Amino acid sequence: MTQAGSIERHPDLVEMRERYEEASQTPQGQVLEGCTLLAGIYLAISPWIVQFSATSFDVAIGNLVVGLTVAVLALGFASAYGRTHTVSWVVPLLGAWAVIAPFVILGGGVGLGMLLSNVITGGLIVLLGVGLASLVMMRRRR
Repeated sequence: MTQAGSIERHPDLVEMRERYEEASQTPQGQVLEGCTLLAGIYLAISPWIVQFSATSFDVAIGNLVVGLTVAVLALGFASAYGRTHTVSWVVPLLGAWAVIAPFVILGGGVGLGMLLSNVITGGLIVLLGVGLASLVMMRRRR
């Protein structure tokens, strides 16, 4: 019996990864990746920029974790989109969590600054994540 070759060298997989890499190298792809990185960094540091109240410590920690996760994913997309595109669906979910986190964690005691920061940044991350996930589909239409 012969052992099957590595899936990493399969021609279809190699072609698909090349297509994904090509799509991420477009100006649209680079803008999406850069804006996602910036949005993730802002979400991570927003508790200190907006000055969340002492009662919103749990939201601040959540923003830090979610923001850093979005930023790390954006770096992964920028450096190896062909290998990381399969997790691009996570970015819109993280953005949606950023929108609803103040309500889920704090209930009704949400400050206006924190609420606006989370809703605007989370909504932007959702839109950027959908854009990242659709990079290859946009490329196919051309």
